[in-house]
Amino acid sequence: MSAESRDITAEDARVAAQIEADVGVEHIAGVYAKALLDTVEKSGQTASALAEFDAIVADVLNPFPKLESVLASALISPDEKAAVLDRVLGGRVSPVMVHFLKVVARHGRLDCLRAIHREAHALDDERRRRIPVQLTTAAPISAAAVERIADSLRAKLGGEPIFQQQTDPALIGGAVLRVGDTVYDGSIANQLEILRQQMIEKSDHEIQSRRDRFRNPTGN
Repeated sequence: MSAESRDITAEDARVAAQIEADVGVEHIAGVYAKALLDTVEKSGQTASALAEFDAIVADVLNPFPKLESVLASALISPDEKAAVLDRVLGGRVSPVMVHFLKVVARHGRLDCLRAIHREAHALDDERRRRIPVQLTTAAPISAAAVERIADSLRAKLGGEPIFQQQTDPALIGGAVLRVGDTVYDGSIANQLEILRQQMIEKSDHEIQSRRDRFRNPTGN
């Protein structure tokens, strides 16, 4: 095996291991996210709990990466992490949220905190039939235009579309909608590409027909 082949094999193994690890984290995060939502839904605190979780990520984890490393470290005991959580979050978020984080700490899974946060929002959207939709347009569009698109999607999707908007000047007008793995492309650029492909296929067909007539001029 050449050195290049060994490098490719090693890289494939690394990527496969990373994918396996990501899938494992996603599954673990899903379990904790469900436990959190099941708990807060009973008391009607889902929205406030998710807002608190958003604040923890935005105001604690993002600006203080060293603190996040401490919470995720396997070298720090669950009791020490619980004390840190009390100092940092005590009186600032609900006792339910602090208790939940301590449970996660006790099981040594605070390293999945961001993944749990993502999965909690995804599960809440799923339960409320809110469907993430990525909307790409050539230029920013008005709220009224977005609402018209939402009206056309509600019946098709069977839920409430939640838009993530972005612009791409290369679209040459129109819009591209992505719902999960499905893409609805209504851009002029896409229509031109489809037309170009059709013209190429038609030209290829005509050329082949001429070749066939030349080879067999009698048509037999």
